[in-house]
Amino acid sequence: MMFADYHVHSAFSDDSTYNMEDVIKDAIAMQLEEICFTEHVDYGIKYDWDSGYTIPYRNGEPIANADYKKYVPTLQQLQQKYASEIAVKLGLEFGMQSHTIPQYEALFQKYPFDFIILSIHEVDNKEFWTQDFQRGKTQKEYNERYYQEMLDIVKNYKNYSVLGHMDSITRYDKQGVYPFEKIKPIITEILKIVIADGKGIEFNTSYHRYGLKDTTPCMEILKLYRELGGKMITIGSDSHKPEHLGAFITEAKTILKELGFDSFCTYEKMQPIFHKL
Repeated sequence: MMFADYHVHSAFSDDSTYNMEDVIKDAIAMQLEEICFTEHVDYGIKYDWDSGYTIPYRNGEPIANADYKKYVPTLQQLQQKYASEIAVKLGLEFGMQSHTIPQYEALFQKYPFDFIILSIHEVDNKEFWTQDFQRGKTQKEYNERYYQEMLDIVKNYKNYSVLGHMDSITRYDKQGVYPFEKIKPIITEILKIVIADGKGIEFNTSYHRYGLKDTTPCMEILKLYRELGGKMITIGSDSHKPEHLGAFITEAKTILKELGFDSFCTYEKMQPIFHKL
């Protein structure tokens, strides 16, 4: 049975110091057969290294997008070096907003990606983890605005593989979990578009380390996706540190099987490859 981690960050992401070659060595040691690096890109709140803008620093660490000019050749070199031991795939995590779509499309055309995670990390250039986005809004307002942004994006952007941690607003909701039934109609609309476009969603195992009581996305979204005919699903740890890598991947497979899924996906050149659960 394929053992793969499809949401992996290294020191090329600004919130990680995990050396890329060390990630690969650790993945081999734990007998992962395949990993996909999905370094962060968050246009609107972060600049590219060659943008001409001054890169800001926080606690000694840069706040910037992945340095593509170093990231891609480094990964390609390591792909070849470890080809006999593990498959290493080229990806990015697009932290997209409606007004940044053109920047992501330009970036997508530059490199031979295997896999793209489409995530919503901020709306109106306001981040969730800082509470800047939620501040001044009711729980209803910021939840509905989050999913409306997601809907607008999937209507207008198609060069991605899966929607990442689909209900990640829950992770940063200090008011508790917003009732699923209130957002089910817009989530249904989102998932119908995703399925019609031949895209998928991810099962993100990071809910364990964030202490969430439900999976990410929640069980209700996973069930709805399957009921609507969704079949493409990837499994990723969202790792940033050694202790994250490969974590709870096996458990995720068990949960998906119990929900009625019979396969999960890896990707090559933006095309899904199905593996039996």
